[in-house]
Amino acid sequence: MKSDSISVGIIGFGTVGTGTARILLENSALIRERCGFSVVLKGIADLDITRDRGIRVPDGVLTTDARALLNDPEIDIVVELMGGIHPAKDFMLEAVRNGKHVVTANKALLATEGSVIFAEAERAGVEVGFEASVAGGIPIIKVLREGLVANNIVAVYGIINGTSNYILTKMTEEKVEFSSALEEAQRLGYAEADPTFDIEGIDTAHKLTLIASLAYGIPLSFNAVYKEGITKITARDIEFASELGYKVKLLAITKASNGEVEMRVHPTMVPNEYLISKVDGVFNAVYVEGDAVGSTLYYGRGAGDMPTGSAVVADIVDIGKSIVHGVARRAPVVSPETASRRGIRRMEDIESMYYFRFSALDEPGVLSKISGILGANSISIVSVIQKGRRIGGSVPLVVLTHRARERNVLDALREIDALPVVSDRTLFIRVEGSEE
Repeated sequence: MKSDSISVGIIGFGTVGTGTARILLENSALIRERCGFSVVLKGIADLDITRDRGIRVPDGVLTTDARALLNDPEIDIVVELMGGIHPAKDFMLEAVRNGKHVVTANKALLATEGSVIFAEAERAGVEVGFEASVAGGIPIIKVLREGLVANNIVAVYGIINGTSNYILTKMTEEKVEFSSALEEAQRLGYAEADPTFDIEGIDTAHKLTLIASLAYGIPLSFNAVYKEGITKITARDIEFASELGYKVKLLAITKASNGEVEMRVHPTMVPNEYLISKVDGVFNAVYVEGDAVGSTLYYGRGAGDMPTGSAVVADIVDIGKSIVHGVARRAPVVSPETASRRGIRRMEDIESMYYFRFSALDEPGVLSKISGILGANSISIVSVIQKGRRIGGSVPLVVLTHRARERNVLDALREIDALPVVSDRTLFIRVEGSEE
């Protein structure tokens, strides 16, 4: 046994850094009681160490010099909570090369540069903890790495961006348009001044990259994730979805079949009776289906100082157990020797049910023209909704389909949108659920 305590240094004293420090300081006795060792907060580095964060930090802990923590021989674990790519990546690599374990909540960094960081950690014989990088306080990384380790993962569906989920929930419940819901999310602090990463699916794609790598043993492949945001969804589409028995959610989806892995982020219509469709507001949920365990659902707060700080401290404690008890480090996430040879399925090859909203002239024979083109592209119709009657003008024509291949859908829509009787580009949403 090394000792009965480990020392931690935190780089970044923002929202998550503050939550992490609060838990380490206020719950120190609880952690020692449950784990048999103490976690000592040795240092916190931030450019601003004068602003009041609402917690009392012991004298001598705060510093503006991050490298003082990286080079401190007494610090066992460096916790990177500053966000961004640089200098966060440089600090993490320096910590690893100094023989220190690393914990981070930085999903963007790991999704895009994680291969370098994990490889360097493997060479140095240290661990990288990243539970807090996906779904905040929901322990989905531990679930995939440990809890479901004996399962072939059939599929994972996640609502893992609270901002987008809040916006879609508000649009659904109050029948407001996207712009109004976004403005409210910004006013309440759920959305950034520049919300692009959230509303365009980029943040969700960062998290999905990590989930897919753990679920299927593939290298981190952020650039291969299909990304589509929620900006084109209207209150009208949400209302039509409700009439058909669905809710619209921004889903992260990964599944494997025929030697390929799907990785996609896009608005999705989910049946009202599915539990994940009932996850509203800023909450997150991840549905995982394994061949042995069947269907499982994990629900909770996906962001915030304390939920995310809780996940950070869980990683600190896990690594601390290895240090204190002299246990060999856990296997890397995905190493070149263990990486799966599965390919990434192209988006045009995925199959799904589809919702179409056509802007069609209210003339005889329009539906037959559209259905004829769909049929010629192997797309069959489940149901049709036509609202309003505007002679000589356009009306919304809504079609729900059986499962079809995306390539065929895109081909059909190009042909349909070129028809003289169609006045605007067709909006489509992919649909999950049973066809029955």
